[in-house]
Amino acid sequence: MANRPIFTPIEEFPHVAIHNLDFEWHPGFSLSQKQHSIESLHASAISSNTCHSPLEISSKSTVLYGVQLSAFNLRVPLDSGKSTSLESVFQSSKVFEDGGPYRDLLYAEAIDAKQDPRIKKSGELTGFQGKNLLWPIEPKTLFYDWIYLNTLHQNPALGKLCLLHDGFTDIEFNPKKSFSCQARSAALYVSLCNTGLLIDLLKREESFIEYFTITQETGPQGTLF
Repeated sequence: MANRPIFTPIEEFPHVAIHNLDFEWHPGFSLSQKQHSIESLHASAISSNTCHSPLEISSKSTVLYGVQLSAFNLRVPLDSGKSTSLESVFQSSKVFEDGGPYRDLLYAEAIDAKQDPRIKKSGELTGFQGKNLLWPIEPKTLFYDWIYLNTLHQNPALGKLCLLHDGFTDIEFNPKKSFSCQARSAALYVSLCNTGLLIDLLKREESFIEYFTITQETGPQGTLF
């Protein structure tokens, strides 16, 4: 048996609910074994009435757009007219005690950006350099959510497919080792679309930061919209 989170969109703040579910784990590194584990996790989600239409978002997904929605495959348009992976954007934005942001990673392959030795050897993470300002590291998923939501908003076909689902998983995500998760961001996208908040929140970086920081501290009465 294993335990993994599934993320579901909810109307109230923080807009995402986390459900940690037990399911049968299929050991092994092959794609088929990973997909058997995903099927087991989704069966657990459905049988427990956690959600009715779960979607795996990772390179291991059995659904093509689940693969396309992963941070390694989701493409972010650049000012140059080219595009890069969302993962490369995320890694190239990190600011550390002893270095960064390493902007050259913006043009690296996703796996190379994630495994760049400077990411591990530059001290503690202190922030993220966005287009217009330096983002804080709290709330922990704030900057990752921002770039994921913006990218998905610019890919309306993929965004519409997300709206068909009410639960999202990433079989590779381990909350003990990391905090940002593409499945969580997808659930947030669905919630903000359903509540009509998405467009307003994406207008300005400052608005996004204020909403998720102030509301976290004060509760729903801190809502800006």
